[in-house]
Amino acid sequence: MLLFRSRTMHRLTVLLATLLLTLGGCSQQKTASNQPTGPDYNRPLPRGTQSLRMITDPAAMPDLDSAWAERDIFLRDALDRSIEWYGAPSSRQWFPICNITHEQAMASVISMRELMRTAPDGESFREAIRTKFDVYESVGCDDEGTVLFTGYYAPDFHASRTKSSRFSTPLYMRPDDLVTDPVDGTPLGRQLADGSIVTYPSRRSIEQHQLLKGSELVWVEDPLSAYIIHVNGSAKLRMDDGTTMFIGYAGKTDRPYTGLGRLMVSEGILREDELSLPAIRRSWKRNPGTVESLIHRNENYVFFQEYPGENWPAGSLGVPVTMERSLATDKSIFPRGAVVLVETDAVTLSRGTRPFVQFMLDQDTGGAINAPGRADIFMGIGATAEILAGGQYAEGRLYYFFLKPDEVRAMNSSGSTVADAH
Repeated sequence: MLLFRSRTMHRLTVLLATLLLTLGGCSQQKTASNQPTGPDYNRPLPRGTQSLRMITDPAAMPDLDSAWAERDIFLRDALDRSIEWYGAPSSRQWFPICNITHEQAMASVISMRELMRTAPDGESFREAIRTKFDVYESVGCDDEGTVLFTGYYAPDFHASRTKSSRFSTPLYMRPDDLVTDPVDGTPLGRQLADGSIVTYPSRRSIEQHQLLKGSELVWVEDPLSAYIIHVNGSAKLRMDDGTTMFIGYAGKTDRPYTGLGRLMVSEGILREDELSLPAIRRSWKRNPGTVESLIHRNENYVFFQEYPGENWPAGSLGVPVTMERSLATDKSIFPRGAVVLVETDAVTLSRGTRPFVQFMLDQDTGGAINAPGRADIFMGIGATAEILAGGQYAEGRLYYFFLKPDEVRAMNSSGSTVADAH
């Protein structure tokens, strides 16, 4: 395993970090009992606390100059898609959150897009942010702002609409008995016939007892392929009839998430220094039963729906995600669709790192992303994106930008609307 040092942050590079060591708890945990554990990036937000805190010290502001210099047409596309989402009446159900109203969140993205278009230089942009926006920071995993940034990508697999000897593992549609919180979308469990709600069955029970038989969306080649799609939350499927199908996240159960790679290391199947997706696939070919038994120890289960091709890859908001401009966070504690700034290091194809200081949009979620100390950067589609997503494993900081309330009122009084923004 390669260790890179940058500033004061340590990072561990592994292939498909979200799938592999992912993050059922201490992501830098060692297998030997005498080894110390790293930060608990998956530490839940303490009850009664907020995921965001406003920055009041100018010295604590993020690196706006670098983020300004990195803006591009892809950021504009991501801004447009958040604005499109805010324009749908259904988006209102997710607010207020973190004391941010739907009106404020929507106005913030519209105003940020206009500011990026009209600001003549970085200095003017920085001053406009200072006067017009409140900047918030994630409390992170330690109440000091530490966030682990992993990566994800949109994979493609062979699949079929019908079960066969080749395609024998189902991906399921969202079941009618899955109950989620109407306010924040958090999965609550399974609703029984008498109206009571219980914990949803585990992955093992769902698969071994075929509890969802009849609600199969598609069939893929093996349980490992299905698991990779579960972790990523979406996929491009090359169907056996020659067509292409695009699927995306439709919900998940309330069971806990445990990463496959960490289990394979702890069971002695792989060493940490050889952990990679190809190594996991080789292990699968040698002993699929053993690997499947470890997959079953991740009790969380993800459901899917079909998307139009022009809307793929779609995040949890239902709008397409954009390479290195869309971020996945825990949507039960962070505002959907918002402008964020990520400060971390990103992996390169040569397995090195580069500074990553970019504006992004909070447009997705994932099975492993369930705490203020976790976030996933969308790395794109296909084989190259798989390499980048797998290597992305670095600490950093996460900032949110919202118009000051007075600016929102001024914007409304001027008659600005979402329709005007298009």
